[in-house]
Amino acid sequence: MTRPCRVLMTELIPTLRLAWPVIVAELGWMGMGVVDTLIVGRLGADAIGAVSLGSAIYMAVSIFGFGLLLGLDTLISQAFGAGRIVECRTWLIQGLYIAVIQSPIAMALLWWGVPKLAGLGVHPSVLEATVPFLKALTWGTFPLFIYACLRRYLQAQGVVRPVMYTLFGANLLNAFADWVLVYGKLGFPAMGVEGAGWSTAASRLFMAIGLGITTVMFDRSRKAETQSISWRPRPDFLMKLLALGIPAGAHVMLEVGVFAAATTLAGMLDPISLAAHHVVLDIASVTFMIPLGLSSAGAVRVGQALGRGEPDAARFAGWSALLLGAAFMTFTAITFVAVPGGLISIFTDDPAVVGAAASLMLIAAAFQLFDGLQGVTAGTMRGAGDTRTPVLCTLVAYWIIGLPLGYVLAFQGGMGITGIWIGLATGLCVAGISLLTAWTLKARALARGEYQLANAPLPVH
Repeated sequence: MTRPCRVLMTELIPTLRLAWPVIVAELGWMGMGVVDTLIVGRLGADAIGAVSLGSAIYMAVSIFGFGLLLGLDTLISQAFGAGRIVECRTWLIQGLYIAVIQSPIAMALLWWGVPKLAGLGVHPSVLEATVPFLKALTWGTFPLFIYACLRRYLQAQGVVRPVMYTLFGANLLNAFADWVLVYGKLGFPAMGVEGAGWSTAASRLFMAIGLGITTVMFDRSRKAETQSISWRPRPDFLMKLLALGIPAGAHVMLEVGVFAAATTLAGMLDPISLAAHHVVLDIASVTFMIPLGLSSAGAVRVGQALGRGEPDAARFAGWSALLLGAAFMTFTAITFVAVPGGLISIFTDDPAVVGAAASLMLIAAAFQLFDGLQGVTAGTMRGAGDTRTPVLCTLVAYWIIGLPLGYVLAFQGGMGITGIWIGLATGLCVAGISLLTAWTLKARALARGEYQLANAPLPVH
């Protein structure tokens, strides 16, 4: 075995050690949406469609603010790798300022947009349940952004298990609250789909409180390094965070937005097609949580290595995350082909929905590997301080190629929901190949020692 191969293999264990709690946390994050679907799924296809459409629209609006804080991955991990602990806490404080400012903006956009849904051509029975669900969900926006900021702070310093435990507790709360509010248990009125929105909002408040307590305890253990930090806003820090965060936010907004747009297009079809779309999208989203977790781990390990001045370690950390992601997504593709019906039946027993979803599972299988590649490489590029390349690749792959193709096939080619998914698959394949090429070029530059830290030291007092 050559030396690069040996080094790569030795990197797999520490990458996996950091990644697995993050992966479980990502699965927990996704789990709340899955549980909502499972609970309301017994109410029929309209209820499933309402949760799908409402969640997609919510994420399309709020995800930019969530992604805006991803710049903390780069800045805190590189500062931590260089041993600048006080600076890590200063980045957290500036991130909290951004979270507080953007929360009312996102909530106002959502409330403004709710009445506009009627003009999108969404099926009336789906729209009737979507509006109250989305209004309830909006109240969880502020704690969601606070949670996102605290999570980036802890993860970038390798503190990942509390994130996992917090998501586990939030899922228990969400499942219990769904049961109570959707069906009207323990003396509460049956709220139907709207109850799922309130339970998710309450769970996000729990997540913010949980990580807030963890952060206080973590910083108290390092009191000597953090006790003299100022809480005032720092324009120099904020501008650097925004310089990285705006492209990162645009990237995740474009990525989530294309699925929201596809869900909206599916809503213009019949309720059965929308329900099938949502079920398969939930299944594919669950599997994507693994490369998403590896993406976060790759960003942290690449950033910490560069902060220590070890570009070779950064390069191999990135490749180890990619190798793990590719292996897992190949396995999921095989599973999608082998047992599509078994996976679909977890969500619904409606024969019409099961039949429509089965053909979409084969398309989902075709893009699993490419979806994993684009997800992980976005993280490794972020750890190296490059948040612009992923947004450019996403813009072209999803919005210029994938979504228009899906629209044409679905509505002009008469392929319906299958056409929409062929378009999505094409976009994901283009994104995966493009970002893998970009990371390969970045890794070669690191091998030559050609890199520049995104996080040059700044005065913190």
